Amino acid sequence: MIKRTFTQEFLLYSMYLAPRGNDRLMMLGEEISHRHLSIYDRLIGIVGDAGSGKSSLIKGMFPGLELSNHDHGINPGKIMQIRDPIDSMGDAVTFHMDMRFQTAFTQMHEIVTFVRTALVKGKRVIIEHFDLLYPYMDMNAEILVGIGEEIIIARPTVFGPSPKDIYDIVYPSVKYRKMAHTAEDIAMHVIMNEYRMPRTWETDDVRKGFVMTFKNPPNVREAELIALEARVKEIIDEDLPVSYADEEHIKIGDNLQKCAGPRIHVRSTGEVENFRFLKEVFHDPMRGEYLLVGLVGEQDSEEKLSNLNKLNAF
Repeated sequence: MIKRTFTQEFLLYSMYLAPRGNDRLMMLGEEISHRHLSIYDRLIGIVGDAGSGKSSLIKGMFPGLELSNHDHGINPGKIMQIRDPIDSMGDAVTFHMDMRFQTAFTQMHEIVTFVRTALVKGKRVIIEHFDLLYPYMDMNAEILVGIGEEIIIARPTVFGPSPKDIYDIVYPSVKYRKMAHTAEDIAMHVIMNEYRMPRTWETDDVRKGFVMTFKNPPNVREAELIALEARVKEIIDEDLPVSYADEEHIKIGDNLQKCAGPRIHVRSTGEVENFRFLKEVFHDPMRGEYLLVGLVGEQDSEEKLSNLNKLNAF
């Protein structure tokens, strides 16, 4: 019988707001592994769209794991390992595969046989895009992790959820995370390079938006926020290409911009929908901070600070 803690036994869903920076994603992955993984879990399913941060999250959950694909391409040895006998793999106990890459090089029946054999041998298998494998496996993952705008953790039973249930939640929402990150970097560029303001804030996340947090109240009037918003919208309307430069930078048009999550962006500024600032600086008495909030996507008729993280994902 599989042993689980009391909390794991009765877990249906847990939800985390997915951060945009790679370091924060890995830190959250580490926290998720402590809270939700059991040493007895063998089959871990990861679902979510390309560019949502799955690899960074996996690196945080499983430090030191060699991925079958990485930021600079694929690892042919890891891709083709499924054709090697499990017993020839020495002391390896954890394997990773990305179904979108794996199915380009091997047949589905080979993948299914490898996974089943690995599980019988007591190995752990972490599978990205698990929703593509699930219809052929006759079994669900012991834990499902979906990443979009939120990170959804589920421990399925015969009653569900299926990988598609999780995918259908996270896939539509990741576009807002990418739009918000791009809008945030445009705003940073305008403030620091055009307004010549020194960096005196930290960044934080909110659904369909971003937050600039200040320790001291910034001297910003509503008229200045309106002007800043208008300038950011001008750049969005130019439909400039947004591209990865390196692990610490993106390019917006010809401008190089420092960025903590350079792969989590839309492809061009024109894909950012309905950017706006909330037209005041808010005080957070719990944390002693002052907040400037930028949002994207459709506008709520009652758009206010206390409504931005409503529990409406399910």
